[in-house]
Amino acid sequence: MELIFPLLILALLVPMFLGIRRQKKEMQKTADLQDALKIGDRVMTTSGLHATVAGLADGTVDLEIAPGVVTTWSRMVVREVLTDDDSVEDITLDHIDETPDETQRRLNGE
Repeated sequence: MELIFPLLILALLVPMFLGIRRQKKEMQKTADLQDALKIGDRVMTTSGLHATVAGLADGTVDLEIAPGVVTTWSRMVVREVLTDDDSVEDITLDHIDETPDETQRRLNGE
């Protein structure tokens, strides 16, 4: 009975310690990524926005989200740097003026 209490405490503390340690590693990895940003990098934010780094300041990053459209964000929102393989292909607007019925017919192959 005397041994159960210390084992119970140990069983609760070890997973907590391992979780904190993993979280610190992830935070360091994210901080390293944000410090390594350079102008021209393709990035994805925590909200899923794909953009190009247009400028850098101490705590902020200017992201070009469309040609000529630059917005300022906190560096903390940058989740990952995208490679050419990760980039989204350009979307064509060939069918932008279609009605919903025309779109459905095109998708059905009619």
